[in-house]
Amino acid sequence: MSEMLLVLLAGGAAGVLNAIGGGGTFVALPALVAAGLSPVTANASSTVALVPGAVASAWVYRRELTPVGATSIRALTTISVVGGGLGAGLLLTLPAASFDAAVPWLLAFATVILAFGRRLSGALSAALGRPVGMSPRTVLIGQFLLALYGGYFGGAVGIMMLAVWSIGLGLDTAVSNPMRIAQLAAIYLSATVLFLIASDALSNPLVLTAMLAGAVTGGFAGAHLGRRLSAWLLRSIILTTAVTMTVLYFLRG
Repeated sequence: MSEMLLVLLAGGAAGVLNAIGGGGTFVALPALVAAGLSPVTANASSTVALVPGAVASAWVYRRELTPVGATSIRALTTISVVGGGLGAGLLLTLPAASFDAAVPWLLAFATVILAFGRRLSGALSAALGRPVGMSPRTVLIGQFLLALYGGYFGGAVGIMMLAVWSIGLGLDTAVSNPMRIAQLAAIYLSATVLFLIASDALSNPLVLTAMLAGAVTGGFAGAHLGRRLSAWLLRSIILTTAVTMTVLYFLRG
């Protein structure tokens, strides 16, 4: 019972984090490992469990979705679905050690970009004499790589998304947050289909159900909370989450 309570609370915290600032995987994954799941199974199970929470958050934000630059929402979502599924396939076939070593540095880079991305974008625009902006093709290529990572591991992929959009298009993190959540749901959904078919994610249904119940509640509540926060406070929470997750990941490694 104590393990189930831990998993339930971790699922709730992960759902809230994903809805507000990202990084829910860093809460869900250790809880599932502590409950007795192997790292690969825990990774797959956390993705499966966090899907409903991500979908619930995306539903709350559905009227606040805005295109990423000139890239259509449909095209971006399609790329997220494809990349998420392929990334899940990589998780089931490749060792995680080599990629795991690169994650802290990816997070550190993303955190710096989140903090200074719009200023860098503005400085580049001034230096070039024209607005800095990624082409739709570049946005889709970047999103595919992020979705591939999201399906493979998923930790802080939403934070990395905001960082790329910030430096490449000068988008504000608060304005982009609803789209981040929608794309996170798309990545998780396609990865979940493969995990349910080819992984051991269903080997411990009680643990999975507890995590899922917490994530749905947290995702729904977190999205409503995020909508009520001021843009400045939401940006601060996202950046604080990014810094915290980066530090924790370096310490873990």
